[in-house]
Parts: sequence; structure tokens; C-alpha cells
Amino acid sequence: MSRVLLIEDDPAVREGVALALRRQGHDVAAAATGEEGLDRLRSFRPDIVILDLMLPGMTGLEVCRTVRTLDQTLPIIMATARGDEVDIVVGLEAGADDYVVKPVLARVLDARIRAVLRRTAGAAPGAEGLPKIHTYGELAVDRAGLTVALHGEPIALAPSELRLLLTLTASPGQVFSRQQLLEAVWEHDYHGDARLVDACVKRLRTKMSEPPRAPRYIHTVRGFGYRFAAP
Repeated sequence: MSRVLLIEDDPAVREGVALALRRQGHDVAAAATGEEGLDRLRSFRPDIVILDLMLPGMTGLEVCRTVRTLDQTLPIIMATARGDEVDIVVGLEAGADDYVVKPVLARVLDARIRAVLRRTAGAAPGAEGLPKIHTYGELAVDRAGLTVALHGEPIALAPSELRLLLTLTASPGQVFSRQQLLEAVWEHDYHGDARLVDACVKRLRTKMSEPPRAPRYIHTVRGFGYRFAAP
């Protein structure tokens, strides 16, 4: 049973989603504001956060950024009623692992929750036979311990960031399309949203101290996707 913290200001939506997730087997704590959500975060210790983007007072973006300062690895799924492209991109760049547009079916949200949580529970596809710990220059990737270090210092990665790095490093030099990465990392087996990939790469590069104009490890293949370049 996963522990889900739901932060949603609309009472009807909050109660409906909480009930539906409990029926799916999740332990749910619900909060009506960002401030209340942060309080519940400390006491409830969730496995994942479902965060409404449009909250009164402290906004969903502010909550997302605050959560990321407290815990870099806690999965966050952002929920938005508008599907506004700017809001979605800003939310993903703030640290959300995935997003859904409301109203969303309970089974779809449940599938997204389970997919995000699976990213913390195993190696990336295609990693069979690779050393458990592999070094790429100053970057060390521990596939067994699911940890990453740069210059010997641990890097705290969100689940989507870790899974993306594991996928890319499993095949250095191979070019992955955005759709391939959506399927491998987010388990979106339909024509998904490439913004998930681009925002995750941007966050990962920042955490890896990659120069924006000349990244050392994660290279953009214009018009197609990304590849990992092993030094």
C-alpha cells in the first residue's frame, strides 16, 4: 500500500479523488491548501504527492519548489485543470515528475502513481549485464543502490531523473527519441508529451552541473532526442 498525499483545494474533487484512490488500495492523506499540505508532508511521510497546480494562497508551484528543497527524491505528480502549456512546463521544471489534466479517471491516476513509484524500484531497461557501479569520468552510477555521485559527492535525484539517467547510461552513445524515453521512463506507451522529457533533462543537467551550451554527458540530438556521451 502506497501512502499518497493529495493537495487539492476543491472539496468535491479532493473527496472524490481520495475515495477513489483508497478504493485502489492507497493510504491517502488530503490537504486543502499548500500550507496544510506541507504540514501533512512532515507528519504523514508520503510515498508520493499529488499536487493541484492552482491553489489559493501558497501556489502549487511554490509548494513543489518547497517540497524539492526538503526532499529531492519524493515523487510529485502535478494536477492542472487548465492544461496550460506554460504552467505545465514551469511545473515540470520546478520538479514535478509527471502531470495529469483534470478531470482525470481514477484508474488513470492510479496507473500514473504506480508507474512513478516503479521508477525507484529497479534498473532501467537494457541494463542487464552492466556493472552494478559504473563510472563515466567524474560521474558514478550505482545501479544496485540506485544512487548517483559526481566528483564523489552524492546527487539527490527525483525518480524520473534517476530513471532517465539509468536509461541513457545503459547504452552510451545510443540516440534515444523522446518517445522512446517516454516509454522507458514514464511508461507512456502512447504518443506522450515530449515536455516531460525536455524538462527532466533540464533538471538533470542542472544537478549534474552541466554547462548549458556545451553539456559533457547528456547531448541533444536536434530534432530527435538525446544521447549519453561517456567521456
